Amino acid sequence: MAKVKTAFVCQQCGHMVHSWMGRCVACGGWNTLVEEVQGGEAPRAASKGPRPPTRARPITDTSGDAGGEVRLRIGIGELDRVLGGGLVTGSLTLVGGDPGVGKSTLLLTTADAFAKRGIRVLYVSAEESARQVRLRAERLGVLSDQLWLLAETSITAVLDAVDEVKPKMLVLDSVQTLSDPELNGVPGSIGQVREVGHRAMLLAKSKDIATFLVGHVTKDGNLAGPRTLEHLVDTVLYVEGDGATALRVVRATKNRFGSTGEIGLFEMREEGLVEVPDASARLLRERLPDAAGTVVTCAMVGSRPLLVEVQALVGRPTQGTPARTVLGFERGRLSMLLAVLGRAGLDLCDRDVFVSVAGGLQVDEPAADLAVAMAIASSARGEALPADLIVLGEVGLVGEVRGVGMPQVRLREAERHGLRRAWVPPGVEYAGRLRIDEVRRVGDVLGKWGG
Repeated sequence: MAKVKTAFVCQQCGHMVHSWMGRCVACGGWNTLVEEVQGGEAPRAASKGPRPPTRARPITDTSGDAGGEVRLRIGIGELDRVLGGGLVTGSLTLVGGDPGVGKSTLLLTTADAFAKRGIRVLYVSAEESARQVRLRAERLGVLSDQLWLLAETSITAVLDAVDEVKPKMLVLDSVQTLSDPELNGVPGSIGQVREVGHRAMLLAKSKDIATFLVGHVTKDGNLAGPRTLEHLVDTVLYVEGDGATALRVVRATKNRFGSTGEIGLFEMREEGLVEVPDASARLLRERLPDAAGTVVTCAMVGSRPLLVEVQALVGRPTQGTPARTVLGFERGRLSMLLAVLGRAGLDLCDRDVFVSVAGGLQVDEPAADLAVAMAIASSARGEALPADLIVLGEVGLVGEVRGVGMPQVRLREAERHGLRRAWVPPGVEYAGRLRIDEVRRVGDVLGKWGG
């Protein structure tokens, strides 16, 4: 009888060693090495028999019509936007997010949108029983004869069910709980996740089935499993929520069929995840316009302008090291803005400063610099900025206000939502009804609002 060989495999990076260690030498992760049996049966090949040879040819001789890209519009506008106009047949999409954020709810709603149009969908639940999924479907009101359900943990059984049902859309929930019985290792291990992802990719491409994989997220916010899983799929979607509000943001970090800059905004309600068609109005709905430390700016998220509220809170002088807390904005830029404000006469070196982009959004572009600076100044002075004001501009190291991209698009969005004044960098031309005030230096507007 052959001796069973084992090895220890890191569950984060896939590095393999022959003896257990507390820390992986490749990625530095602690307690990530798990013992796995090596040299077992090879996994069943996706196709048997000799593979016909293929020959390279000039790209100009390759037809772009036959087998071209076919998109299926989901009918959920926010999700269609993130995917680049719809779901591409034969694509493999990985959906990640924290537990309870709404991944399964979103995919069940997406499956129902296809099923109601007569497109057959197979939903595979490897974490919950068929009864549990049925109860959720009843609560969401997504029962349809074209929505098929399978509670199974074996990827081999899933492939057999696909041959029987012949769906055009497939959901595998989740990749960490499915396994190949012919492969050694427990579900969720590096080898199993890689094999399940590979089998799902072959299935999607060979049968032209739009496939969703649900993935778990680690405590660091990264998708669990090997990084090769993200390289394998066509699209990676993250469902994000701050836990304090019902808003959910769906963003693409990888998309072979569209842009990765778009986001979709949803709201969690009793009937499930409901898309928010007017994101700017929803993000400003709870704003207190007469409070000090709040100002509106406009961020370009992909091709869409979004009005967001920037909030700041400046504490009283402290004897210790002052706190610098940032949510939704880059911490390094906050430090730079505080230095610029100090040079302009507003020294906050001994005071706590808290900055937040309301709604849980992440604003990475420098066009929000001037808005953050004005929100901090407003809170420090205890004076509210005008309620109908929008602030745009990048701030340089010497306090100058620089131009931003697509200013007319941002200003049109502000005017559409009832704003009447704008502080913008020099040289911005706008033909609308907004009152435009040019700001050349940060110090020019400190303490001068209200006129």
